[in-house]
Order: sequence, then structure tokens, then C-alpha cells
Amino acid sequence: MRLSDLPTPCLVLDRQVLQRNLARMAHAVEAGGVALRPHMKTAKSMDVLKLAMAAGPGSGPRGITVSTLAEAEYFSGHGAMDMIYAVGITPQKLDQVAKLNAAGADIKVITDDLAMAARIAAHPNPPRTLIEIDCGEHRGGLQAEDTLLLDIAAKLGPALIGVLTHAGHSYAGRSDAAIQEIAEAERATAVHAAERLRASGHEITIVSIGSSPTALHGRSFEGITEIRPGVYMFGDLFQAEIGTHGRNDIAVSALTSVVGTRPKEGKILVDAGSIALSKDRSTGDTANDLGFGLVVDMQGQASLGRSIVVKAYQEHGVVALDPTMPGYQPPIGTKLRVLPNHVCLMAAAHDRYFVVDGNSEDVVAIWPRVGGW
Repeated sequence: MRLSDLPTPCLVLDRQVLQRNLARMAHAVEAGGVALRPHMKTAKSMDVLKLAMAAGPGSGPRGITVSTLAEAEYFSGHGAMDMIYAVGITPQKLDQVAKLNAAGADIKVITDDLAMAARIAAHPNPPRTLIEIDCGEHRGGLQAEDTLLLDIAAKLGPALIGVLTHAGHSYAGRSDAAIQEIAEAERATAVHAAERLRASGHEITIVSIGSSPTALHGRSFEGITEIRPGVYMFGDLFQAEIGTHGRNDIAVSALTSVVGTRPKEGKILVDAGSIALSKDRSTGDTANDLGFGLVVDMQGQASLGRSIVVKAYQEHGVVALDPTMPGYQPPIGTKLRVLPNHVCLMAAAHDRYFVVDGNSEDVVAIWPRVGGW
């Protein structure tokens, strides 16, 4: 099977680039002296996790991070038992976590709520729990100095095993120095929260931080036990713009077909729209706005210059062709690829990867993805 044989739109994964990205992060984490607990919310694939477990100088990840209980069930069903469900737990989900744990999984949960801590502690089979700490993103979590931290810890009792934070605001960094500063704040905040809990008599074994930018830019991981990056596996245009990796390190793209031409406007219409690409415009906040994605040729090469998806309908994308290439007009049926603004969202609507190796058009494998919640 070749890319030219595939129905479009579909998701293409370059295994060579993926393996390079996995090895880079594994070596960085090893050098930092901490464990790697990769976030699988982007990849959602056991085949990808197998490669991650084989990458780097050590024995691979000690465990994984998930964002849905569907992922937890899928990965535990394939033998990956040690995981953190990194979304605040709710009462309705405790039984499902307990059921998976009773079947052999070791799913740890997070909370920043006193009432929820009481519900966890009162459950017949309370899961091991981390308290979520806010290190600056202001999405979820407590301030490390909040008096509620110790109240929640007391309520959890023996279920408490650690603290967790996520520097999602590192994506706002536009220089290595800025991201390094955020990484240090992330580290220091998590360590301070852990130290407060230990001083109050709680045994804290996990101090968990992580985003792809801070994992690669952090100067020190002293006091940290593990890092949870995720998007580093695949990369995307936004991460390339903020310096997490280079544009050649983007492993995933959407294969699409030309379905319409507008030669007078210098545009084409493709069959990858907002569902196949997402409507994320994250590069719009950088110096290099790439619309809804950068268009490359079927081999993944930048032979189309600065051709970008400028409008995304549900099933259609409007591509403005590079104006420095006048007269170029790919005919209807031409297959192209679109590099993602935000790979997590691009991949979300697809149920499988068509895997290639490098610039080859040969499909060497088809890897399923888990979906839903």
C-alpha cells in the first residue's frame, strides 16, 4: 500500500521522525536524573508507546499519563498498568477507576478539592491520589502556599502519595530564557508543595511536573521524581515556532486531496477541513502565522513553499498557494499533506495512523488509536 492509494483525509505518521523525537526526550530526561512518564493523550496508541518504551538509554518510561478513562482502559488492556489520570477526578468516575485497578491497573488520580478528597478517602477502594498544584497556568490546582493544601492532605490520609503540576503557560514563552524561567518556577513550586506536605508528616513519593517545552529547557530537576511531556512525540508547527523542536521534527500530518482549483485567486480547495485539521490557530500568536496548517507535498517535503490553509470549513480547506510560485496549480486529485498547528487536536478526529518511514510513500503499518472518554 502507498500513500497514493489511501482515502483522504487521513493521518500519516513518519516513524523515523517519531523515533528521533522519542530518543531526544529520553536522553534529556535521563540527563536530568528523573523518570519519564509520557502523556499519551496525543498519541493514544499502544504502538507508539512501545517505541517510547524502547527509546533512550534507560529502561523506558516508568509509567504513563492519560487524559481519559477510555485511554486508561485501553492501555491497561495492553499491559501498561502504571498511570496517572491527569484530569481532576469526579465522584462518578471513582467506581470506574476502582474497577480497572481491581483488574490489575494502577491508576492514580488527582484533585485540588476538599470535598472530593473526602469522597476519595471514603471510597471502599480509594485510588492513590496526587494533589494538583498551580505553578502559574491558573487552569487547575492549588497555590503551593494555600492552607487548603494541608487540609486536603489530611482528608486524603494514606491515599495521598504526591503532588502534580503542569506548566501549560510555557507555551507562551518565545525564547529559551523565558521557557527556562517558567521551567524553574514549575520545579520550585512542585518541590515547595511537596516539602510542606512532608513537614506535616505526609509521605510524598511522587513529585510530578511536565510539559514538552519545560522538559527540554529545564536547567534543574532537583526534587522532582518524574516529567510528563506528551506533544514532543509528534511535534507541530506551534512547538516549532516556540523552539521546542525544528520543523523537520514534525512526525504527523494529514493527507488530503485537491478537490477544487481557483487559479485566478491562487488558491486550491482540499478535502481536509476543520474536522481533519482542527480549527486551532496557535501559530497566530507567534511571529509566523501559518493559518490552519502548512501544506507540503505527498512526500512531506516543503516543495510548495509557504502554501497555507487559510480557511477551514467542516470538510473543506482553502489553501492559499505560495505567491512566489506563480502559475503553480496542482490539479484535482493531487495528494498533499498538511502539517498541524496543534497535533493533539488534528489527531483527535482520526482513528488510525498510516505509518511511513522517512520520505517513502510506502505505508509500512497501520496503527489504531483509542478515542472517546
